[in-house]
Amino acid sequence: MNASIRVVAGIVALLLAAPGLVAAQAYPSKPLRIIIPFPPGGATDIGGRYIAQKLGEAFGQQAVPDNRPGANGTIGLELAAKAPPDGHTLVVGQTGNLAISPGLTKVNYDPARDFAPISLVISSPHALAVHPSLPARSLKEVIALARSRPGQLNYASTGSGSAGHLGMELLKKTTRMDIVHVPYKGAAPGLADLAAGHVVLMFTSALSTAQIQRAGRVRVLAVGSLKRSPSLPDVPTIAESGFPGFEVVSWWGVLGQAAMPKDIVARLNSEIVKVMASPDARDRIGALGADILTSTPEQFAAYIRSEQAKWGQAIKDSGARVD
Repeated sequence: MNASIRVVAGIVALLLAAPGLVAAQAYPSKPLRIIIPFPPGGATDIGGRYIAQKLGEAFGQQAVPDNRPGANGTIGLELAAKAPPDGHTLVVGQTGNLAISPGLTKVNYDPARDFAPISLVISSPHALAVHPSLPARSLKEVIALARSRPGQLNYASTGSGSAGHLGMELLKKTTRMDIVHVPYKGAAPGLADLAAGHVVLMFTSALSTAQIQRAGRVRVLAVGSLKRSPSLPDVPTIAESGFPGFEVVSWWGVLGQAAMPKDIVARLNSEIVKVMASPDARDRIGALGADILTSTPEQFAAYIRSEQAKWGQAIKDSGARVD
């Protein structure tokens, strides 16, 4: 009897000492839910569904994409923050809902307090696009033209406080250009007016400009990544155009809840990094005009903090408000 008690006590002690080990061995014990805080059909949705499919295959469990759009992606994050921290509900977080919105408006979550970053997944540089009639063939020529016509050139954005607006404000500050902001309700109407010549500049995701650039309706003069984008290899970066260190990119990654066991975070990170290193992922993501950008959980957490600081300063400098 005493021997039996000692065996049971030993098992209990082992469970208490290593609860994460047991959780990891049993994980996942049911279908995964991947919250995508944007409507179906966009680049983030396509990428999120790809991750869901591949995680489902890796774990032998169904992984269900769950689109929860609204409020610039914050509704989906609020929903994910309240989910059980057992690794079965994940969420796509990105530039807007993790780094911009918390400094621009009231949100019911804290990126640092409420989430466990798992991995960055995708990065897409912002691209400086101009109407073909603009007599400028490089960033330096745009800057010279804007300085010679202060307050006369206008630029489109996807709305006040959007990444496109704040990114251009960062570029204005860095290059000392005096240009006028014209906000639109999304990328499509802004790009349509850029292509029509109603505005002459726009700084927005390269994903958004790719199609009309190929049609010759706009010219892309520079990208905001630190290195040239594989999707736009012939377009110079803003950094190499005379402004070292300048970086404005759109990015997204996968997160869970802050209390999620660390071994489950590590396992998910390993699977996502493996998935995104495959030739299939490079082909799928490259077709979207985006670049693969995986990381450790710690690197992703540090990146979110640095992006919050950068965009917070841009909000302060621009005086941006939510439309």
